[in-house]
Amino acid sequence: MKDADKLRVLLPHWIEHNDEHSADFREWAQRAGEAQQDLLKAAQLLEDATASLESAMKKLGGPLSLEGQHSH
Repeated sequence: MKDADKLRVLLPHWIEHNDEHSADFREWAQRAGEAQQDLLKAAQLLEDATASLESAMKKLGGPLSLEGQHSH
């Protein structure tokens, strides 16, 4: 499998993972007291990173499913 195709499989996972962490950071920020702004900043940075990952995925042709294929 070509590296670009591997990325098309990995990127959706990374995007989902970032979204989950960003949501967690925002939730915990409400309970973080003086650390609230730091957690909100971390959430925003992850969301910015996710936007870059989404852009990369689009340039590579969108997500690629490995369903029914060998991954090696």
